[in-house]
Amino acid sequence: MKPITVSELVANIRRVIEGVAEWQRLTVVGELSGVKHHTSGHWYFTLKDEGAQIRAVMFRRDAETLTAPLTDGQQVLVYGRLGVFERDGQTQLYVTRVTELGAGWQYRQLEMLKQRLYEEGLFSRPKRPLPRVPRRVAVITSANGAARHDIETVIRRRYPTMPVRLFPVTVQGREAPQSLVAALAAIDPEVADVVIIGRGGGAKEDLAAFNDEFVVRAVFQCPVPVISAVGHEIDTTLVDLVADVRAPTPSAAAELAVPELRELLRWHRSLRDRLDQALAHRLQWERDRLAGWVDHGLLAHPGSLFREYRHQLDRLEERRDRAFERRWAEWRHQLTQVSERLTLLDPTLPLVRGYAYVTRADGQLVTRRMLAPDQRYRVHWNDGSATMQLVGSEGDEHD
Repeated sequence: MKPITVSELVANIRRVIEGVAEWQRLTVVGELSGVKHHTSGHWYFTLKDEGAQIRAVMFRRDAETLTAPLTDGQQVLVYGRLGVFERDGQTQLYVTRVTELGAGWQYRQLEMLKQRLYEEGLFSRPKRPLPRVPRRVAVITSANGAARHDIETVIRRRYPTMPVRLFPVTVQGREAPQSLVAALAAIDPEVADVVIIGRGGGAKEDLAAFNDEFVVRAVFQCPVPVISAVGHEIDTTLVDLVADVRAPTPSAAAELAVPELRELLRWHRSLRDRLDQALAHRLQWERDRLAGWVDHGLLAHPGSLFREYRHQLDRLEERRDRAFERRWAEWRHQLTQVSERLTLLDPTLPLVRGYAYVTRADGQLVTRRMLAPDQRYRVHWNDGSATMQLVGSEGDEHD
């Protein structure tokens, strides 16, 4: 059999498809996904249901009949024909008219899950700040995908010595959710300080694993901050909502995860220069302050510091002397008064005026009633005393 070229094969397939009349007037029900509006005016999208999907295009001349822009998740009824795009050999629908039927089943399921997780608080948790300089970065993505290459390239450029640990996973297909959950479960603070999870761009179906409930909960429970880098900036998944930071692309996620080493070194040098300047300024300030004290009059003439205190001490001494003299005069006057009173109480004072007193031999003072005849008494005068005997009988006048 003679071999044919690829172009011939695709052309034969196209002729077969176009030769079936039923395939040239199709009415198909499905859900829109991956809708893109080209600058030329053409619309590109995927039409899908629960079991399959097919690419579709609506050219500008047909798109002018649209009453509203096409959006992901719309349930539509499309009219068109089946054909083959020869450049990539893809079978696709060429749509001429679109009738909106409402939100698609998959879209409704996703919105219900989103609402339920929101009510549980998974999307409203305070976002954790990213470490300024992480010790190591964990990357959860496909081992062979462009996202891994972009992330590692950016990290090596920004911080060449930053350790990066890859957790290779399946990012699409039935096994993808379980693979992502297992990788997230292996993360702890000893493994990494920050996690980048994501993949490159793709259709909505390709990003379905990042809308899986178990994956979203695993991101929520991750013990370190998570950066979501799923698809392109226009793609939004539930992992983007639960992550601590959402990056528009994997490269942007790497820039968020690690600082630029040159900027850190420049910042470090700036801090060191500011510290040196501050220390020099403080040292000069202390020197000036010390010089001001040295040149101060108190240190140059320390006696002036005590002059006022010395004057106060002299005044206090003068007050003390005056108070002592005044008090001494008061004490002397009081002593004179006491002496005069004591003089008046002196028992010998009447003897000076000529009086005398009589005592017995034992010194007891004798009154007139105590006199007895033939007894010896001693008479005391101012200038001496003499012993005498009373002569006479009892009842007589005594001499």
